[in-house]
Amino acid sequence: MIDKNEITIQAIEEGFNECRPILTAIGDEVRQSILVAMMHRSCEQGMRVVEITACTHLSRPAVSHHLKIMKDAGVVYMRKEGTMTFYHLNLNAYEPLKQLFVDIDSIICSEGE
Repeated sequence: MIDKNEITIQAIEEGFNECRPILTAIGDEVRQSILVAMMHRSCEQGMRVVEITACTHLSRPAVSHHLKIMKDAGVVYMRKEGTMTFYHLNLNAYEPLKQLFVDIDSIICSEGE
């Protein structure tokens, strides 16, 4: 018979694999500062590179580089409006992380029983 903890540990391993790109993208201090700057804005509005540059005091190439990493990981998405590009937080990207922590919590809580 398969133990409930074995199933949960398997789910945690799969969760880590699924979340690895997201964890890598949000684990960098510079990208965290970009995310925080974006959180200060309305989700509908988004931010342009020049606005993020002003908020974070990073160069435009640095901001663009970090946004690409976050976009590739699905943490942010971009929307074109004419010649302007707006970056938005992808709130759905964090669902796998939430589930991973729920699974980890269930293992921790079951060990305390």
